[in-house]
Amino acid sequence: MTMNIVVLGAQWGDEGKGKIVDLMTPYFAIVARYQGGHNAGHTVYVAGRKFVLHLIPSGILHDGVTCIIGNGVVVDPPALFAEIEELAGLGIEVGERLLISEKAHLILPYHRELDILSEARRGERKIGTTSRGIGPAYEDKIGRRGIRMCDLADTKALADEVRANVDARNQIIRDSTLDWHVVYRDLLAYGGRMRRWTADASLFLANAIKSGKRVLFEGAQATMLDIDHGTYPYVTSSNASIGGVCTGLGVAPRAIDGVLGVAKAYTTRVGEGPLPTELFGELAERLRESGQEYGASTGRPRRCGWYDAVVVRYAARINGLDALALTKLDVLDGLDELRICTGYRIGGRVVTEFPAALSEDSCEAIYDTLPGWKEPTRGARSFDELPIEARSYVKRLEEVSGVPCAIVSTGSDRDETIIRKDSVAATWLSTPASV
Repeated sequence: MTMNIVVLGAQWGDEGKGKIVDLMTPYFAIVARYQGGHNAGHTVYVAGRKFVLHLIPSGILHDGVTCIIGNGVVVDPPALFAEIEELAGLGIEVGERLLISEKAHLILPYHRELDILSEARRGERKIGTTSRGIGPAYEDKIGRRGIRMCDLADTKALADEVRANVDARNQIIRDSTLDWHVVYRDLLAYGGRMRRWTADASLFLANAIKSGKRVLFEGAQATMLDIDHGTYPYVTSSNASIGGVCTGLGVAPRAIDGVLGVAKAYTTRVGEGPLPTELFGELAERLRESGQEYGASTGRPRRCGWYDAVVVRYAARINGLDALALTKLDVLDGLDELRICTGYRIGGRVVTEFPAALSEDSCEAIYDTLPGWKEPTRGARSFDELPIEARSYVKRLEEVSGVPCAIVSTGSDRDETIIRKDSVAATWLSTPASV
């Protein structure tokens, strides 16, 4: 049965999408990434071994699976090569299993310089970007001066475009000594190395779907970091929500058969911007250390807070979520009580829908309080194995979020996962890709 599923973040990123995609991959022939850049960090643990993926889809750890980097992704060639070499060192050969859209835009050295300059100019209003050139590359894409994978084949036009871009950037970055000849030379070398993987990703996916192959669409970042629907301006530079699948891969909306949102059993955020349920002090540090809440790409400590059902309800509406994969339930083991945000108090009134503009100074989270549990949940393989308080907590999250929890992660390893019987996820994962 053809069943193409989207896996995307329902909070502010770092929800554990890498683990969930890796878990689901054996039931799909293709895993396709549709947006973002190497600012993403998808961490997967297999038998105690740690793999961190930035550009390459999380399905790469499974033999025989084709992994696609879509036109909605911005590609930094040196970062891509470094990731391929790192995987090879861990025994994972990319080989011919990688396909990069010929329409994907490239991140160039001046994009990184512009990113650093932009953050510096913002001062106290900084966004908290990874300074890897992601935003400026998307700016050039929208400004119609970007360089795509397919542009590397036309050497004359490429030289003219690179010279114009570098000259313009050198005027903006006064102390830059970037030589366009060097950028052009490097691009030609990159093009030669990447030619084997470059193809029409949209056509490839259309033919694959037509032939009955199942596709898993993988998002980076998350709904609350979406350029249109997130906590603007503290967002990423692409559409991390459901619409990015169609524009970032060139597939029709009707190709999507299901949507799985990934959410932590609490909330985290990296960088600046509002986080209504943010915790401070000993409890925040306890969650951070227990959950190892440090950025996979940057190592930056993540801000931690209670589960925010307003956020997840919003993500469910924006993306049409069929179900949730709830991760890091085990991090809450041992807490005396847990809190769930069900609304905000803003300007003296109660708000239960996420507002377009949100100021932490004028927003007070409204909480339900539930008892915690002392028994460990880590490694539980069925919902009935969980302590009764943990089951009650999950059920309450379902009620206030408006989405069933089809998958519950009880540890970092691939095998430490509950797929709930009679859930939509059990249906999605009932037929291996080879059948």
